[in-house]
Amino acid sequence: MNIDLLKRLCETPGVPGHEERVRHLIETEVKDLFDEVRTDPMGSLLCVRKAKQKDAPKVMLLCHMDEIGFLVSHISKEGFVSLHPVGGFDTRNLFSRRVLICTEDGDIPGVMNPGGKPVHISTPEERKKVPLVGDFVIDTGLGEKTKDLVKIGDYVVMNEPFMELGDKVVSKALDNRVACWLGIEAIRKLGDKGKGADIHVAFTTQEEVGLRGARTASYTVKPDIGIGIDVTLACDTPGVPDKDMTTKQGEGFGLHVRDSSFIADKALVKEIEALAQKKKIPYQRTMLMSGGQDGAAAQQAASGARAVGIVVGTRYIHTVTEMLDKRDLKAARDILSAYLGTF
Repeated sequence: MNIDLLKRLCETPGVPGHEERVRHLIETEVKDLFDEVRTDPMGSLLCVRKAKQKDAPKVMLLCHMDEIGFLVSHISKEGFVSLHPVGGFDTRNLFSRRVLICTEDGDIPGVMNPGGKPVHISTPEERKKVPLVGDFVIDTGLGEKTKDLVKIGDYVVMNEPFMELGDKVVSKALDNRVACWLGIEAIRKLGDKGKGADIHVAFTTQEEVGLRGARTASYTVKPDIGIGIDVTLACDTPGVPDKDMTTKQGEGFGLHVRDSSFIADKALVKEIEALAQKKKIPYQRTMLMSGGQDGAAAQQAASGARAVGIVVGTRYIHTVTEMLDKRDLKAARDILSAYLGTF
């Protein structure tokens, strides 16, 4: 598998509304895979591989490019940088993080910590307090010079390397560069098959703040079938009851049937399930009580579409240690390629 591509995707910064660097990387990878590639007004990259015949069904894969991050909201006279989140954070995972402030003139490294007293001079009660996102600040080490280099609205991402650990990979931004990888590699594996449908792959923007790019892209394409590609929870870790596990790593791709944004088309779920069984591709059905994904936007666009989710179980989501199993990633690629090949 092309793990180097996944590494490059994950390590490229791009928060909601600032996905252009990720989009440029994808453009270089897909230039020989599609008949048309264009960027829409929201910044989503819309790629289409046309069918051999006219009036073919339209199948749309939705793969969001953005990762959770921050926007610079204030710079103090001393050079401390305050933040607004773009995406959902658990602040327990934000202490003592290395970050990059991405400016128009380059990336500036820094460290992020909450304001307040360190452990040596704080009281037991003070140490129990979990800070809010707005309590965190970035120290670039540049002092007053920071105001000359950083602007309000510049964006911030975590600064952590991609790693391989046995059958696993660990990185920030696996949510959702996994989908970007799958949108590329499934088409690459498909080859000359699947020419009975117009296959649209939309690398969408601003999913983490409300499926925004997927909504506009879906209204443009008006698909007959929409496949939302994303990560999902893999809570197969200590301290989580079996009923809340969602997925177990190493047992295949997730066939996503429900979350708070959509309910998958029953016939489409059965069709993909039967294909996975026929091709001996491991899978597990998945549901989430809350959260959403781009498949919902395709389902609800214009006059509607049949929709389903293909997901990859990921441990420690929305942290810098997101972890997936390469076997599950391969299964997701293989089922997408196999399904598209049925047209």
